[in-house]
Amino acid sequence: MSPEPISDLSKLAVHTITTKPWSLREALEGYAAAGVRGITLWRDAIEGAGTDEAARMLADSPLEVVGLARGGFFPAGTESERQAAIDDNRVLIDMARAVGAPVLVLVCGAWPGQSLEESRRQIAEGIATLLPQAAEAGVTLAIEPLHPMYADTRSAVVTMGQANDLIDAIGDERVGIALDVYHTWWDDRLEAEIKRAGKRIRAFHICDWRVPTRDFLTDRTIMGEGCIDIPRIRGWVEATGFNGYHEVEIFSEEFWAMDQGEYLKRIVEAYREKA
Repeated sequence: MSPEPISDLSKLAVHTITTKPWSLREALEGYAAAGVRGITLWRDAIEGAGTDEAARMLADSPLEVVGLARGGFFPAGTESERQAAIDDNRVLIDMARAVGAPVLVLVCGAWPGQSLEESRRQIAEGIATLLPQAAEAGVTLAIEPLHPMYADTRSAVVTMGQANDLIDAIGDERVGIALDVYHTWWDDRLEAEIKRAGKRIRAFHICDWRVPTRDFLTDRTIMGEGCIDIPRIRGWVEATGFNGYHEVEIFSEEFWAMDQGEYLKRIVEAYREKA
């Protein structure tokens, strides 16, 4: 059973990658004007402004910072490459603290020269290494399971079940899950694994799967324009007690090419009616 339609925008957040052509300042102004309440920052948006200036702009904005994307990419073929990934994630934890992001989303990575099991072992090891710094910074590390089409290089964690297993193995409440409907909607164990995850769910990303999809990376679409039953999945997530933001994360060459203000209006309308 799907939940009631969304009556207001109090839980609507947008990722800066969704409106990629906009600078951080343009995104902050455009989102606030459209009634969006939260913002999830992508690294490039912060770096484009500079971390200190980004922090100042965010402090002056009515938008709540929901999270930072994205860390991870732990597996590699050599120890030096794995250490470089750890070092980069340390930079991102410091960045999250500087801009007030409570969650760092992890796209965990995979290495095609080794088994997925070994990649998952390296992911667990990398996350565990970062936990003391994350705890000191007050940042949750949120594992994002990706669609299996990305298992070659982007993520050895492709189901909610694998994310739950990984967190069980790590054994620390500072590790959570970023659930993205684009990556997980196909999974026949999704409802059960959402229930199992419970309060581990620290981020909820929404968009839709275009039919037919023209590109598996940059052809996501607006809620209600594809085949994902977003309200149903939202109902499962909210049944766990999750009361966080619904974060719109759309990668789309088509939408990036249009007027971003008009595009954002379509997102807001679709959120009210289809999410």
